[in-house]
Amino acid sequence: MNVLLIGANGQVARHTIAKLKDEDHQVIAMIRDSKQATELKDLGADKTVVADLEGNFDHAFDQADAVIFAAGSGGHTGADKTILIDLWGAMKAVDAATRLGVKRFVMLSSMGTVDPDKSDRIRHYLVAKKLADDYLKQSQLTYTIVRPGSLTNEAAQEKIKLEEEIQVRDNTITREDVAIVLAKVVKRENSFNKTFEILNGSLAIDQALDQI
Repeated sequence: MNVLLIGANGQVARHTIAKLKDEDHQVIAMIRDSKQATELKDLGADKTVVADLEGNFDHAFDQADAVIFAAGSGGHTGADKTILIDLWGAMKAVDAATRLGVKRFVMLSSMGTVDPDKSDRIRHYLVAKKLADDYLKQSQLTYTIVRPGSLTNEAAQEKIKLEEEIQVRDNTITREDVAIVLAKVVKRENSFNKTFEILNGSLAIDQALDQI
């Protein structure tokens, strides 16, 4: 399957390139800067396409069978960029996929979007993510929404906790483990039209995904 990875130069997305290759997918890496192309191809991307979420990026969907939206404004930008990238950019990607016939859409979201009012530190970010998630759910696309908790840069543990909403948030999750989940759900029919949270836990990733 040809998978368009939006936000391909992000920290989780860079891991996702290799994990998609492990699942026998072809990776179309969407980037903002052509200077990033060589490094992403070295990571395993089959093709790179330069496009900007703040503009028109319909051309990035050429030959794509599925989309993983892993773009984010980053922790050092203001609420304005969060709205433009995490909310408006995601909504535009949903619209483009719908318009261009790409029916499979995986959204990298965030734990805490069920009720952003419970967080006052990054509430604007969680609100943007929640609205983008809700917009995707209301579309005609076959979606999966993955909501990880706090991210770390440690090596993958390959074991997770997966629930629709995790009540006891006593752990974090590695970016590499999130990438493994993103890559695996693309073809997993039991993940279609589902939303779930993940942390590192005690179940092997495939076993946890089997129980969605």
